[in-house]
Amino acid sequence: MSASATTERDLHTTIEDALQRRFAERSSAAEVYGDHFSALWRLAADHVLGGKLIRPRLLLDVHRALSSADSSRENTVAVEIAADVELLHYAFLLHDDVIDGDVTRRHRPNLIGTLARLHAETTSAHDVSLHWARSGAILMGDLLLSSALLGFARATVADETRRRLLDLLEHSIVETVAGEHTDVGLSDGMITPDLATILAMTAYKTATYSFALPLRAAAILADATPAVEASMITIGRHLGLAYQLQDDHLSVFGDHVDHGKDPYTDLRAGKETVIIAYARETRAWTSIEEGFGRQDLSQEDAARIRDQLSGCGAESFSRGLIEDQLESAHSALDGGSGHAEVPHAARTAILNIAESLRGRRR
Repeated sequence: MSASATTERDLHTTIEDALQRRFAERSSAAEVYGDHFSALWRLAADHVLGGKLIRPRLLLDVHRALSSADSSRENTVAVEIAADVELLHYAFLLHDDVIDGDVTRRHRPNLIGTLARLHAETTSAHDVSLHWARSGAILMGDLLLSSALLGFARATVADETRRRLLDLLEHSIVETVAGEHTDVGLSDGMITPDLATILAMTAYKTATYSFALPLRAAAILADATPAVEASMITIGRHLGLAYQLQDDHLSVFGDHVDHGKDPYTDLRAGKETVIIAYARETRAWTSIEEGFGRQDLSQEDAARIRDQLSGCGAESFSRGLIEDQLESAHSALDGGSGHAEVPHAARTAILNIAESLRGRRR
């Protein structure tokens, strides 16, 4: 499909079609290993498809804007790489759900919850069902990580382009894992939860693969200048930080019906965010600390903590950080702070993403 033919209306469908083909091929090939293994692929497909596809859409939007040639082959490669980025994202989600012990995501069972429910229909042993489900999530995450890597390696591109793509993918995986490792350390009290550490963790865990990866991959595939690719690193970091900071903000102060997360789950889990880092430095922390991280925290007590977080200034501080990151992304787009100015069409595509973050409620 050519760049001109790929409109905003059918972009989502284009990506989903590529993902459907991937999962159909793999579930069919898995049949030789037994019904359970083939079913695992089909269940994973059900959970991947139907999402917002933020990362692959960003890649294709910016690639289309940066590309000077209307090449069907080049755009086909971009679609396949975009699908690989979404597989990488879902692999990270699966491993994250295992680490966090989650069985739901956005008001419905995740892959773990689905597998556990299906297995529970044949046995009354809850622990066995959960072990089976978590093991399936870990293994599927491993398979999708491998699939994303092989997709980058097999892309029909010049050798130098392939090398740059693989270097980018390796860097993204390492930084994401480093961020996840720090996040676990913060949650378990192994790492001191200061603001600088939390911001660095957020950048590594989310911003690198969610925004910098698709933006840089788009630049590499479009044969953009190294200076433009360098700008994409900065822009991706700022947009990614804004996105995750906003996610943390909405989970505490947002409308939970819109956002899709269980009310106050971050407060019950004791999640270390910039909101909590700020509150720790205020007089309100002594009272907030009593309930923070308590799994049995009632709705009423959680709402009280939320009000205290707002009252001590943590809510406005969080909003300010989000706005700072969006403004920094704007500055980099315009060539500020020594960055190369991004071509107009790509700038427009990225600005649309930034503005959607400003009005985001979920």
